[in-house]
Amino acid sequence: MKNLSEIIKSIDTIEIIGNTEISVTDIVFDSRKVINDCVFVATKGTHVDGHQFISMAIDKGAKVVVCQDIPLEISAELVYIKVENTTRVLGLMASLFYDEPSSKLKLVGITGTNGKTTTVTLLYNLFKKLGYKVGLLSTVRNYIDDKIIEATHTTPDAVQINYLMSKMVDKGCQYCFMEVSSHAIDQNRIEGLNFAGGLFTNITHDHLDYHKTFSDYIKAKKKFFDNLKPESFALINSDDKNGNIMVQNTKAQIKKYSINSFADFKAKIIESHFEGSMLNIDNTDVWSYFVGRFNAYNILAAYSIAIMLGFDKREILTSLSELKPVEGRFETLRSKNGITAVVDYAHTPDALQNVLNAINQIRTDDQELITVVGAGGDRDKTKRPQMAKITSENSNKLILTSDNPRTENPEEILNDMKTGIAKEDLKRVLSITDRKEGIRTACLLAKKGDIILVAGKGHETYQEINGVKHHFDDREIIKQIFNELYN
Repeated sequence: MKNLSEIIKSIDTIEIIGNTEISVTDIVFDSRKVINDCVFVATKGTHVDGHQFISMAIDKGAKVVVCQDIPLEISAELVYIKVENTTRVLGLMASLFYDEPSSKLKLVGITGTNGKTTTVTLLYNLFKKLGYKVGLLSTVRNYIDDKIIEATHTTPDAVQINYLMSKMVDKGCQYCFMEVSSHAIDQNRIEGLNFAGGLFTNITHDHLDYHKTFSDYIKAKKKFFDNLKPESFALINSDDKNGNIMVQNTKAQIKKYSINSFADFKAKIIESHFEGSMLNIDNTDVWSYFVGRFNAYNILAAYSIAIMLGFDKREILTSLSELKPVEGRFETLRSKNGITAVVDYAHTPDALQNVLNAINQIRTDDQELITVVGAGGDRDKTKRPQMAKITSENSNKLILTSDNPRTENPEEILNDMKTGIAKEDLKRVLSITDRKEGIRTACLLAKKGDIILVAGKGHETYQEINGVKHHFDDREIIKQIFNELYN
């Protein structure tokens, strides 16, 4: 139970009807989760307006209604609080309800199109190895120290974030590393959080189904850095041309990392193999189990953040050299006859280009690359032809197949992709709607020494078709087919 006056003390109110010196049991914005004596915040979402459910929330026991429009009919037994923006207020109130847990942690937010999950997971594992209790909020899963909590969104809602962080504090966590998506920034899900620092990885073509324009996508990411406090740090990848835009208006201490240009933190790739890479980070050689230029950036980013948080360079590099890749991110599997399969989550044009470049820099001229890739349904359609174009130009053979078609016709998704492929390259392209059959075909086409890239789903263990999630794991399928064909 919390006193209502305490959890609204930092919000700007337009009108208050009723007595705020009362105790409340919870904060909810989903009317289905209302409990007796809770606060119901009527948020205006992209698809649903919570104001439509105020009466339902009251019937289920809500004691306080926070809204942008006071209902025409009000009850003398309730408290009504009118504010300008309920999504923003939700985060501020949730933080106070859970005793501002982000202020009791060293919270670092990682944003960007690619590399977020790998970098936050690297940081989580690095700080665990350094001997600390750590929290993690990521696409794949959330951690409260060693306890796994499966993730449903890149960034949870504001109430869930503060609840999870309060549990991290209870468990003695000192650090929390968090993916910060553009959706979460735009929807004010991180409002009220106290960040020790923020990291910008890169920004490329993605989520234009939501943001509509690339400019709006950049603005959403930039807003995160605009709101950082002067005592925090803003770390940017200076090799991304939009890196400097992110910190144009930040009050935070700006630091940069780079492979190509002058920066506070530098790295270069000395050697690269399917088993890992030899890197030079700030003039010190270090072996890494991670492969590819894009992963060199992720390793450098994790190193830079650890330095910014006050840790010793040699201790950081020693621990980083022992860490293994995130599941489903450039994860390699080998058949008994010498075929290498790479499973990766790459589902944007830039991410695909990065993975293809990494493979092509390692493979020899007599090794063919066969790529299996699709594109998600009900998502940004403009990237489909770009993904197919990049893949066809960088692979010997291409198999277009289903990703998560969701409610779309899988054949139409593949047709959209094929529009990006040059006519002369179409002879090297197969369209196989069934993803398992697409992977099987790639395995049958491959000979000893060849490489198969299965891209788009990575760590996911399901395939969503017509709104239903079916169990599907690329890694399981590859192992099964390898066993069937080559045992």
